[in-house]
Amino acid sequence: MCGIAGFYQPDRKEEHNREEFCALLNRMKQALWRRGPDDSGIWLKQWAGLAHTRLAIIDPSGGKQPMIRREGGYETAIAYNGELYNTSELRQELLASGRTLETSSDTEVILNAYLEYGLEFLSRLNGIFALAIVDFRTKRLLLARDRAGVKPLFYAKTKSSLFFSSEIKGLFACPEIKPRLSLRGLQEIFALGPARIPGSGIFQGVSEVLPGHYLLCQEDSICQKPYWKLESRPHEDSFEDTVEYTGFLLQDAIRRQMVSDVPICTFLSGGIDSSLVSAVCAQELKKQGKRLMTFSFDFTGNDQFFQANAFQPSQDRPYVEMMVKNLDSSHQYLECSTLDQARGLFDSVLAHDLPSMADVDSSMLHFCSLVKASCKVALTGECADEIFGGYPWFYSEEAFRRHAFPWSMEMAPRQVLLKDEVISDLRMEEFSCEIYEESRSKTPYLDGESPDKRRQREISWLNLTWFMQTLLNRMDRTSMYSGLEARVPFADHRIIEYLWNVPWSMKTAGGMAKGLLRQAAGDLLPKEILYRKKSPYPKSYDTGYEALLGKWVLEMAQDPSSPIMTFFAKEKLLEFLSAPSDYGKPWYGQLMAGPQMLAYILQIDFWLKHYHIQIL
Repeated sequence: MCGIAGFYQPDRKEEHNREEFCALLNRMKQALWRRGPDDSGIWLKQWAGLAHTRLAIIDPSGGKQPMIRREGGYETAIAYNGELYNTSELRQELLASGRTLETSSDTEVILNAYLEYGLEFLSRLNGIFALAIVDFRTKRLLLARDRAGVKPLFYAKTKSSLFFSSEIKGLFACPEIKPRLSLRGLQEIFALGPARIPGSGIFQGVSEVLPGHYLLCQEDSICQKPYWKLESRPHEDSFEDTVEYTGFLLQDAIRRQMVSDVPICTFLSGGIDSSLVSAVCAQELKKQGKRLMTFSFDFTGNDQFFQANAFQPSQDRPYVEMMVKNLDSSHQYLECSTLDQARGLFDSVLAHDLPSMADVDSSMLHFCSLVKASCKVALTGECADEIFGGYPWFYSEEAFRRHAFPWSMEMAPRQVLLKDEVISDLRMEEFSCEIYEESRSKTPYLDGESPDKRRQREISWLNLTWFMQTLLNRMDRTSMYSGLEARVPFADHRIIEYLWNVPWSMKTAGGMAKGLLRQAAGDLLPKEILYRKKSPYPKSYDTGYEALLGKWVLEMAQDPSSPIMTFFAKEKLLEFLSAPSDYGKPWYGQLMAGPQMLAYILQIDFWLKHYHIQIL
């Protein structure tokens, strides 16, 4: 993985301000160094410039970027962040068409695929990527992002230029782009956060290339178009064929994503998703005489403080031990302390350039830093719940009936601490409803389906385009902050496409959530793992964590320089701190309740201060 950045200024002449633009590219590159600490480079010519930081995974010696190709008297340059999982097939096609390839890097394959096929090359890629291609023959800049949105790519347009970057911080390296927040940005933070509207960069003037889209900049025109989209069609495969094909897609995606010139590992929670990924990886490595490295995560003291509940019925440790024995993996049990978890809240903001998923994010940031000490590439079980229907709200009658984002149906917990005038100004309830309806209306329905089936599609659509994006953002930023490449085999676009049209009755085979996935896993997993009740990402049950957050929030509330107190009522905050935490009604997802609200408040305050954000 890597970081990319650059600019497009069609009116610029090469000889003008070269030193100034080189300095700009170097600043943008430096802002992204955590994404690629192994190597870096810049390229500047006439009306465009590219910057790149590299985490060397494939062809460490031959994949240097930006990469240039000269044909017919014109140069074409690429800066690319990601991994291509069908490199071998594309390579053979390109060689058969007469192209010459000098390295084994996927970057060179992608650049030549563009030159050979034009914009159609994007539909030939199976991988995770954000890329920028400067084409001097057509005098255009192409930005593109993978279908699932695994890799980020932000951009901002000024009067004369377009700037882009893997992370928002790269844009702020440009003097023309300032961290400003409009009313709409505030509404996203308080009413929708940590989610973001698709394509939004929260800051005024900052946008993100949509998943499965490309942005084409040519002279005075900038247009964004999809090269891929989900299509609804009747599912005609039998259940047996569906199980077989789903199993093939899963195992093929996992095997493809094992490609690496450095050792790989897996995250292993003892749940079906990570266990399946680990089982396939272990099986493949054994054929090579190698042993899989696995890592599990928990919180210091959870063996003492853990309390089973409906969302988290069991601890992971016993199931991890079972899988480690089954896989014969080289395993490390990693823990996060209360202090590391709390301190990580602020690093998490720096990783995202935005408030994030509170301790769900800060703890993952800590775990990824520990994994990076042993390994550069990790495969995860992320995205299975969104695609196969693993969350409680897929089955909740309330979520089915109520027209609201199913992971964030109640606005009251978000408003309980805000000043009355802020609640009135932000129109949070109305804003959330408007965005929900706009998103829901884009669902690709199938003609003739019953109202119930249409509603099932809507809930699946919202999970793919909203909740999954939040988790993919978390996985990318928390891993790349330590220079760790985290891969998500379940987000293979072929799996998303196929499962989109599989009937709900098949997805819940045997009357179980993710029943189809359990069937497709076949004999790869022990029965105890295969039929384990879902237990989400672990959280800390140490009351000392909440006490520490409360202490910090109290200090924040009493500090007249705290920018967040512009929005929060001090008396409400003090009352909230003195009341028992409500763990039973999460305000976002399954795990973000009272303590996580405190953490989110701390993140917003730090964010406003650190980025010197101007409220418009």
